[in-house]
Amino acid sequence: MATTSKPTRLETGDDLDDFVTSHDVALVEFYTSGCALCQAMEPVLGNVARATAVAIGMVNPGDDIELVDRFDIRSVPTLILFEDGTETARLAEGFQGGDAVTDFLEERVPTAVDAEPTS
Repeated sequence: MATTSKPTRLETGDDLDDFVTSHDVALVEFYTSGCALCQAMEPVLGNVARATAVAIGMVNPGDDIELVDRFDIRSVPTLILFEDGTETARLAEGFQGGDAVTDFLEERVPTAVDAEPTS
């Protein structure tokens, strides 16, 4: 499945499962609707999506509360990296700028960062 130039909004755990299994590499932001830091992450993630070949999704675990325990979400925003449908890394340190997110991806999936994004 091709990546897009903006994050994909995911509504449920099933949507999340479909998203991560349909992409070799996917980065998912877990956010809440009242979180200003989470809202500030959306344009950052859009820039990262346009600059890399990494599929980016966004899910509010408050809409599917089972996700909180399933992914051990203790703070938002939390970014979780999936490779072949399996969690391989996470970044749960509050707001992250575009360079920090790209560096996080570059360390873990350099081929996806260096690849040309598809639209």
